Amino acid sequence: MAVVTDPQPPAPTGPPEPSDGGRRRVVAMAAWAVAFVAGWFVIGLPTDPAYAFLWIWAATIAWNSRRPWRSHLRFARDWVPVVLLLAVYNLSRGFADNGATPHAMELIVADRFMFGWATGGQVPTVWLQDHLYRPEVRWWDVVASWVYFSHFVVALAAAAVLWLRDRHRWAAFMRRWGFLCASGLVTYFLYPAAPPWWAAQNGLLTEVARISTRGWKAFGMHGAGNLLNAGQIASNPVAAMPSLHTAFALFVVVFFLRSTRRRWWPLLLAYPLAMTFTLVYSGEHYVIDVLVGWAYVGLTFLVVGLGERWWAARRARRTPGSEPADGGQRGAEPADPVAGPPA
Repeated sequence: MAVVTDPQPPAPTGPPEPSDGGRRRVVAMAAWAVAFVAGWFVIGLPTDPAYAFLWIWAATIAWNSRRPWRSHLRFARDWVPVVLLLAVYNLSRGFADNGATPHAMELIVADRFMFGWATGGQVPTVWLQDHLYRPEVRWWDVVASWVYFSHFVVALAAAAVLWLRDRHRWAAFMRRWGFLCASGLVTYFLYPAAPPWWAAQNGLLTEVARISTRGWKAFGMHGAGNLLNAGQIASNPVAAMPSLHTAFALFVVVFFLRSTRRRWWPLLLAYPLAMTFTLVYSGEHYVIDVLVGWAYVGLTFLVVGLGERWWAARRARRTPGSEPADGGQRGAEPADPVAGPPA
């Protein structure tokens, strides 16, 4: 006689959680935060990819300090190629101009055409600085500096969280992010374009101040942007089209949008808009740079998504007798690695 019972929960597959696991995590993360702030004041904010990776790796170790070291070394193994690619990308941008005169006037004309009716014929950067820029640092300068800095860590931090939670989605994230970076880099070589502050220095615009890092001075953090300021001095001034700052911001939001409850969508979408305001106000980009960067995000998801579907269909054809991933229903759409459970 069969006995009907309630289904039993699956047996745990991982090691039992230590009773002091929560306290250990709090202590480890507190130590990481203290070290991060100290490094921030002494060296500067982590805007270099390798330096940012070290801090993110240290954060994952602190968060999962009870895990064996082979797990933490696996994180480094997976991420070293990513960091090397980002380093090569940063170095390659410096050769994009090839000594040629960058494009500038057509960008000025485009911004004046789109917004001149509301700005008295000025480009938005000049109009915003005329109305908001003052010799003393204001609160919006502080916000702008933090938003600008977030470009260097948000995508990396999001990728680190994905690696810890779902390596399948992490790989999907990295494929799209790599394609976006490569597309931007190719454009820098084919169409070297200069930002508003460069145009002002060369007499194409009235005075434009480059003020993306001035907000930290309000807190006495004069060394907070040391690495970022050095990077700006050494960076290629003609890598403005498209704006990958706003492209990265929109890319991260779009990647997580479908797995996030709709009530949080306005908050997420406010981030790329805040990045747009920051870059235009601080003299780093024109609005046309931003719009092209957003178009590149749409192209990235379209091309990489089609490529993934083609590759999945090709593998299915090359594996005779294999069952489709949809449980036997031929013709069903493959699982979308971008979408996840609602957050």
